[in-house]
Amino acid sequence: MSRRSGVLEFAVLGLLRESPMHGYELRKRLNTSLGVFRAFSYGSLYPCLKTLVGNGWLIEESGSVSQDAPATPLSGRRAKIVYRLTAAGKDRFEELLSHTGPDAWEDEHFGVRFAFFGQTSRDVRMRVLEGRRSRLEERLDKMRAAMARTRERLDDYTLELQRHGMESVEREVRWLNELIESERAGRHQRGGAGQDRTTERDEDRPPQQDQSGDTDGPPRHRGGSLPDPSDDTAK
Repeated sequence: MSRRSGVLEFAVLGLLRESPMHGYELRKRLNTSLGVFRAFSYGSLYPCLKTLVGNGWLIEESGSVSQDAPATPLSGRRAKIVYRLTAAGKDRFEELLSHTGPDAWEDEHFGVRFAFFGQTSRDVRMRVLEGRRSRLEERLDKMRAAMARTRERLDDYTLELQRHGMESVEREVRWLNELIESERAGRHQRGGAGQDRTTERDEDRPPQQDQSGDTDGPPRHRGGSLPDPSDDTAK
């Protein structure tokens, strides 16, 4: 399974854990809630759904189409299939949610993993955040070394582009440091004593989604969006 299809599987299972949806609703949520999927189409989503159904993680049910759904079909007809997570699908999502390997903190996966931090245990959140920080610190070292080697050969505009990329990574590292400090201090918790998972899901959206202004959750990056971890100069 490719990284791209793997992160799509994770996102679909996570969204369907919240409530059953049909294909159009899923695509809309993927596009609006998880920006990494803006370029996804039914051509990408439908095969993923069929695979998840085939694995026994989803079931298809007949259901009505919401009023804002277009007539665009998923497979040559008006979409009327509702996808519901099975018990095995919930177990599969829990398994994926517990993964803390390198894929969890790479660029393509991290934003999606962060979007489901409200359903993730504290120890897993910490490992993902620390892994992401370590990855970006390695990237910064490479960018600084590359700039030091090529500074004299670059024109002013290319040099500014490299500086911009490096500053973006530095901002995300600072943001991650704040998140990690907040996690260690336990300021992420909103439930009763002993609860390790967030119960108010709307307040645990990733930074680009949370505009509530609350101060008791994870610190948000200035500007309200996830920092851009550009590393064009690291290659």
